[in-house]
Amino acid sequence: MATSGFVLFLLAGFSVAVLSVPFVSHPNSQNSNQNGLSSSSSTLSHSAYGSITKTVWPVCLYISLFALDLHIYSRSTLLHVYITKLEFSWRLVLATVIGFLGSACGTVGGVGGGGIFVPMLTLIVGFDTKSAAALSKCMIMGASASSVWYNLGVRHPTKEVPIIDYDLALLFQPMLMLGITVGVALSVVFPYWLITVLIIILFLGTSSRSFFKGIQMWKEETVLKKEMTDREGTHVVNSRGELLIDTEYEPLVPREEKTQMQIVCFNLRWKRTLVLLLVWVFFLVLQIIKNDVEACSAWYWVLFCLQFPIALGVFGYESVKLYIEHKKRVRTGNTESICEASIGWTATHIAFCSLCGILGGIVGGLLGSGGGFILGPLLLEIGVIPQVASATATFVMAFSSSLSVVEFYLLKRFPIPYAFYLTSVSILAGFWGQFLVRKLVTFLGRASIIIFILSGVIFLSALTMGFVGIETSIEMIRNHEFMGFLGFCSSQ
Repeated sequence: MATSGFVLFLLAGFSVAVLSVPFVSHPNSQNSNQNGLSSSSSTLSHSAYGSITKTVWPVCLYISLFALDLHIYSRSTLLHVYITKLEFSWRLVLATVIGFLGSACGTVGGVGGGGIFVPMLTLIVGFDTKSAAALSKCMIMGASASSVWYNLGVRHPTKEVPIIDYDLALLFQPMLMLGITVGVALSVVFPYWLITVLIIILFLGTSSRSFFKGIQMWKEETVLKKEMTDREGTHVVNSRGELLIDTEYEPLVPREEKTQMQIVCFNLRWKRTLVLLLVWVFFLVLQIIKNDVEACSAWYWVLFCLQFPIALGVFGYESVKLYIEHKKRVRTGNTESICEASIGWTATHIAFCSLCGILGGIVGGLLGSGGGFILGPLLLEIGVIPQVASATATFVMAFSSSLSVVEFYLLKRFPIPYAFYLTSVSILAGFWGQFLVRKLVTFLGRASIIIFILSGVIFLSALTMGFVGIETSIEMIRNHEFMGFLGFCSSQ
């Protein structure tokens, strides 16, 4: 399926789902909706952790404003919480194993793994969805941070450039964060069943697309490996001349030997990282200030609109830079790609990337999937090789997930013992996941393994989040709760 066909599939699926809301909603059940929220809150307040805790964390459930990957809450979100004690039990052991595997595979694929963590924390450990989302971001932050640190010590497989593509990071991160904030605002308006349907459509679509792309790359690798059977240990390249795997051989022009510290310094671009950090700080300050402002007031909309200039400014600067460089290379006959993406940076392609970035962010904020589930497949779609796509997506995820964690901490939304423990597990998982998968890629000679891992994590997330969403939606139908769109201002 071509890229245009895949985009049309997603748009058609989303449109049908959204247009079906008037036929499913029951306008007369608005009151029952409030009762449903009340009963849901009561049910959660009596949920237990089995042998893990004696008191429940937390005791309240409120409509929340989901922001910058999962949730950023308004000032009315949190009234009271109880800190729970971390105790050893079979639930904790099982959560540790699932969290370790989810973090390892999620960071390798560049998608984080939030679609696995949230159901795991709710179904196994016993947290409510809001607290599980907060802890999930802690786990994603830990795994992303350790993966970024590991990738900083890894050389690019083909070129003397950083393994992290900072051009693509600067291009997509501001638009993703902007889109997520817009999606967050809409997430409290959309009915729960609709969000579940959109999750299933998006995750099954992206996982299928990534899976077929992995099969295509696997076939390319197989053909190239057969063609090179007479040569001992050579690099394998794809149809664009890009290296797909790391193998041992003696090149005609040996690469300069570098120490580990030299590789780290070479991979780290301080100026561009500082720009991303400034964008991070700007969005965080705006979210903190906005939490203390009345929803839909004049100041609320001023703060909301202030996000657009900074995001569009950074994106515009990077776009102009890529466009000018592309034009210069076309005039001189240089066919080498400016960055890791194999597309030409024409005005059409730049507009396409901006649209994908902001729409991906909106969908990520709306569905609670974050930017990783969008950015990882998107980078592969524009021709980035798996190793660089994984490193770049993880790098961007480290910013967005840490932003959510800081906000959660200020709101005291998660129990510190659990957050510290699960983050520690994810840090180890992120490092060892990158280490073992890269060794496996080198041993088997197939970088397509990274794409299959990405596809598998997204598909598993579709199953787990879809199961939880369908179960909750059925319960809401049985309780005759309101199934339509909610008012924007009244829901904030």
